[in-house]
Amino acid sequence: MTTIERFILDQEEKYPEATGELSNLLYDIALAAKIIAASIRRAGLVNILGSAGATNVQGEEQQKLDLFANATLTNALNHTGRVCVMASEEDEMLIPVPDNYPVGKYVVLYDPLDGSSNIDVNGAVGTIFSIYRRVSLEGHGALADVLQAGCKQVAAGYVIYGSSTMLVYTTGQGVAGFTLDPSIGEFLLSHPKLVTPRVGKYYSVNESNFARWQKGTQWAVRGLHGDRPEEIKGKNSRYIGSLVADFHRNLIAGGIFLYPSDSRNPDGKLRLLYECSPMAFIAEQAGGSATDGTRRILDIMPDHLHQRTPLVIGSREDVGYVADTLRSLQQDRA
Repeated sequence: MTTIERFILDQEEKYPEATGELSNLLYDIALAAKIIAASIRRAGLVNILGSAGATNVQGEEQQKLDLFANATLTNALNHTGRVCVMASEEDEMLIPVPDNYPVGKYVVLYDPLDGSSNIDVNGAVGTIFSIYRRVSLEGHGALADVLQAGCKQVAAGYVIYGSSTMLVYTTGQGVAGFTLDPSIGEFLLSHPKLVTPRVGKYYSVNESNFARWQKGTQWAVRGLHGDRPEEIKGKNSRYIGSLVADFHRNLIAGGIFLYPSDSRNPDGKLRLLYECSPMAFIAEQAGGSATDGTRRILDIMPDHLHQRTPLVIGSREDVGYVADTLRSLQQDRA
């Protein structure tokens, strides 16, 4: 058996210049994931299901488990001396390292509990994280440390809490997956090298928004239905409503996930820093692709903490089909 700690250390040995800080930071996140996973398993027994009676900075209703997961990640990272600043989808401002703790050279951003609307119905949820090197020279970190393009990430990953708990991450050298063995309380290597198919079986999109999409998006999704067989073979529809769960299935089996802009959300709905950039890094490292419809997600330079963007992510040829469709219609209108 290869534990996540052993795997991380083995990877570190390939780089003589490595200091071990990033390895320890990844293990800190894995520890937080174990705590969150344990709480999700017992959620109905310890009164942490249901609404917390508040909304986050996005205007979304917070669940009790949202707050617990957010606090768990923050407390697992803020005292280690490995990070200089953090940011969370659940917090309006940056999360500083307390003054009485040392600061490090890394920046961590996270969506503590993606898909939390699924909690009360026992649906799959997840945690997404992203790691950058700081760009400020001293102190407890600055906004510039967080507002970096996705191509600057040094690591990214997610944890899916489903029928089993699985952690998937990349440091830019491919994608590896680990499954939590609850009998020993450790993540074990179960997917040494994840590679997504170039063409997928599934498409995942909330089609209740169809009437609010732009014509190009409607046209592309009709092709995924099978209405344009001369351009693309139709796919099976699978939609859970949790980015982590839908992305994970498509990563393994092949497919495409879309959350396009619409008349209610002209800039898209998913967050660039906490959701789209880390998932795009993973997708590309697994042989897939991620765009906002036409632009590569990892090239987008953010200008504020909670910036939103449309997202098209998954198997490379399927993502390319959507981009080609949108571009062709834009050219026709021009």
